[in-house]
Amino acid sequence: MKKTILSTTVILALGLTACDAQEVSSQKDELSNKEKATALLVSLETGDQTPVGYINPTNYTQHNLGVADGLEGFGAVLQHAPDGGFKANVVRSFQDGDYTFSHTVYDFFGPKIGFDIFRFEDGLIVEHWDNLGAITAPNPSNHTQTDGSTAIKDLEKTEENKALVNDFINTVLINGNFDKIGNYFDGDNYIQHNSMIGDGLSGLGQALEEMAKNGVTMVFEKTHLVLGEGNFVLAVSEGTFAGEHTSFYDLFRVENGKIAEHWDVIETIAPRAEWKNENGKF
Repeated sequence: MKKTILSTTVILALGLTACDAQEVSSQKDELSNKEKATALLVSLETGDQTPVGYINPTNYTQHNLGVADGLEGFGAVLQHAPDGGFKANVVRSFQDGDYTFSHTVYDFFGPKIGFDIFRFEDGLIVEHWDNLGAITAPNPSNHTQTDGSTAIKDLEKTEENKALVNDFINTVLINGNFDKIGNYFDGDNYIQHNSMIGDGLSGLGQALEEMAKNGVTMVFEKTHLVLGEGNFVLAVSEGTFAGEHTSFYDLFRVENGKIAEHWDVIETIAPRAEWKNENGKF
C-alpha cells in the first residue's frame, strides 16, 4: 500500500493524469531505452509529461549531487524551473546494454554542455549520472564542444573500441606512459573539441606544455565506467584538475582502430557538505 501511495503521489505531483500513465505503460515496450532517455531529456524543454513515466517511481538512484534522490528529487527540479523553462538539445544519443548515454546542450540554470547516463531495468530508468560544464567559445581549431560527427557505425566493433579507449586511459592518462600515446592515434589526424586544445597530438602537446608552465595539473586516478555503441565510446573517470576533485567524462570516436575525435566535460565534484543525496558522483 505504501508503495502504491508513493507512486500515485509522485505522478500527481508531476502533473500526470491517469490517461498519461496508461499511455506511458503502452509505450514503454515500444520505444528503445535510447529513445526513452532522449524523450526524457527533451521533455525538460517541451514540458511533455509522458516521459516522466519512464522513471521507476519507487527505485531511482540519483548521482547528480545537486539533486535529491528518487523521483521526488527529479520532480523538485522541474518545479523550480526558471522563467522561460529549461532548454535541452540532444546532439548525440547511444545505448550499451542496460545503459544509455547522451550528449546534450542545455539551458539548465544557465547554459551548459552535459553528458547523461541512465541505467534501465525492465524498461524503466533506475539510475542516473551526469557531468555538466559551461558553454565556451570555439577552441583553437574552431571546433565547438558539440559539433562534429554524429553517425553511429561499426556496431560489430563496439567491444573492440571500448577496449581500445579503456587501454588508452589506463596506459597513458592514469599510468603516465606518454611515450606510448602514438599507439592510439593515426599520426596527427585527431579532431579535438576540448575548448582549450587544438587538433592533433601536436595540439594536445602544446596544451599540456602550457598547463605545465602555469602549474596546472590534470591527474586521472580511476576509470569507473566505459560505455560504447559502435564507433563511439564514453569513459567516466575520477581524478583531480588544478588540485580539485574532478569527474572526467570523455567521449571518443574511433575509426579503423584509432582514436579520431574527442569531446569532453570536466566537472569539479562538490564538497560532501553540499550533496543533496548520498549516492556519490560515480
